[in-house]
Amino acid sequence: VAACDVADRDALAAVLDSIPAAHPLTAVVHAAGVLDDAVVTDLTPDRLRQVADPKARAAWNLHELTRGRDLTAFVLFSSAAGTLGSPGQANYAAANTFLDALAVHRRALGLPATSLAWGYWAEPSGMTGHLTGADQDRLMRAGVVPLTTDHALSLFEAALAIDRAALAPVRLDLSVMAVAPAVPAALKDLVSRKAARRPARHGAIADRLRSLPEAERLRAALDLVTANTAAVLGHREPEAVRDRQPFKDLGFDSLTSVELRNRLNIATGLRLSATVTFDHPTPRQLAEHLLSEILGGGVVSVVSSVSVGGVGGGADPVVIVGMGCRLP
Repeated sequence: VAACDVADRDALAAVLDSIPAAHPLTAVVHAAGVLDDAVVTDLTPDRLRQVADPKARAAWNLHELTRGRDLTAFVLFSSAAGTLGSPGQANYAAANTFLDALAVHRRALGLPATSLAWGYWAEPSGMTGHLTGADQDRLMRAGVVPLTTDHALSLFEAALAIDRAALAPVRLDLSVMAVAPAVPAALKDLVSRKAARRPARHGAIADRLRSLPEAERLRAALDLVTANTAAVLGHREPEAVRDRQPFKDLGFDSLTSVELRNRLNIATGLRLSATVTFDHPTPRQLAEHLLSEILGGGVVSVVSSVSVGGVGGGADPVVIVGMGCRLP
């Protein structure tokens, strides 16, 4: 066992050169990764680099420094964040998408390569140990089901037997995705949805607020905010959310902030910014902002897909999805 920073080309080269000829390097499995989640507006060059270096730079170093070796496998541990999208993880998604592209590039050069865009592993690790119960609930609401280690390893073995540059070993609940407001493009052919397209009646919220006495309007807007805030945090009752407590003190981070924004956008038809919980940092202030936007004419008509059909393939399948919309 040798330790080095694989993003440091010279350090990696020294480790590779130390491998004895009697026991040559025959396979590479690149599984390094670092998280630094933030909404796009908070991403700095340093935060991008911190996440990209262990993924993209390290993988490129491995690619260049092993090209002259007779490898039988070159495996990159990517993430479904790049394939399906993940709120608050633009830097991580981009770094993993680079791995997928590198696998395609290596194959074009006649070199072995497989990039695996992993879903969520149940066993806590350096990448998932920070997840709270609310984080896990959020993943479940998105239709992403955790993989046991044994299951993931069986998928690893199966994926290496498939002649594809990039694959996504992910466990999904298609019944959840079938009724979600939107489905990732790569999964549209897997989710059976007979959708009738019609304008969503977001204007009904504005009509309801206008119909209320002025003294009751803020209470109604606040109920909307606290109910969605409680759902995002995994609370059963909206009463668990105090309307004057800052979102930060309630436990919000960039991911939960984006999820609340998305929920309120769907409910109201507004196009709230990703920083709305930072700009209006308490539920009461956010409710006041919503009320101003809705009654001030900020509601727009949007088109949504309403599910009226069933789900194909069962409610809890395991799928390996080919990249580039090439679905098995």
